[in-house]
Amino acid sequence: MEEGPKSVIKSGEVEVMDGSDIMELVENDKVFSNFVDHKFRDLDRDCDGHLSVKELQPAVADIGAALGLPAQGTSADSDHIYAEVLSEFTHGKDGKVSKTEFKKVLSDFLIGMAAGLKRDPIVILRIDGEDLLEFIDGPSFEPEMMSIFSEIDLPNGSLTDYINKAFEKLTVDKGMPPSCGVGQDQPVSQDTFLVEFRKVAETVAQRLKEQPVIVAHSENTFDGTGIRRLLSNKFELEKMDQVIGESCKMFDMDDGKLVKEEEFKKLLVELLGSIMLQLEGNPISVSTNSVVHEPLTSASTLLQPSSM
Repeated sequence: MEEGPKSVIKSGEVEVMDGSDIMELVENDKVFSNFVDHKFRDLDRDCDGHLSVKELQPAVADIGAALGLPAQGTSADSDHIYAEVLSEFTHGKDGKVSKTEFKKVLSDFLIGMAAGLKRDPIVILRIDGEDLLEFIDGPSFEPEMMSIFSEIDLPNGSLTDYINKAFEKLTVDKGMPPSCGVGQDQPVSQDTFLVEFRKVAETVAQRLKEQPVIVAHSENTFDGTGIRRLLSNKFELEKMDQVIGESCKMFDMDDGKLVKEEEFKKLLVELLGSIMLQLEGNPISVSTNSVVHEPLTSASTLLQPSSM
């Protein structure tokens, strides 16, 4: 997982979120303390110098938004994470949180977010139709679309079905945000598909020019080097042993009837080694694209300068 996202869009705005801005904030004690002072003062509605569970809710919501979670109350799984975030501040109690405690937990969260973005950066793309038009007018359009057409297996599919499927196969490097649809039904031939797809794509490009779409793009290649680092790091292996030991206790695996703990550790290391070799020979590339209605930096008020 060594290769980060590649900025493939030539036009429009591109912003790479790699956590460096967050670390710059946290590592500057004076600036971070000032940031915490303002954030704490905004949250401390009764001005008693402590934050109640109710007063912490906006901060918890901000952290959830920064992590990309849906709003509280919309998903049981995400609500559990929100509860865990709140518990980090309150330590599972109903008591109030001091500014010192608030600063420590907030710092830990931000450092964790920065580490995640450093490991898996996110590219924020402003897709405005220019790259899509360039693709439509370029020499590679017809051969690439014919190739896509041949890959679509829809025996009874209409032209609408084929065009929708083709749009799904176009990626951000062609200037296409994820998911799109069209709305006409007629018999499908290769020539009809090419002509009609060009019309629809040109319409989409024009709409994107009028109303650009912000897309979060992440691309990683899993080639086994992360597993190699784990297996060659004695400290990390010991930590993994501790996790395995606790897991074995939870499932009462050390009763002599099943695989013993030491044998299980050995098997797990051998399995990881085998996976590493497979990935070295056949790396797996994973690309993720999701439409956001605004840049991720402003999706949460957690790091907005205006709050200071």
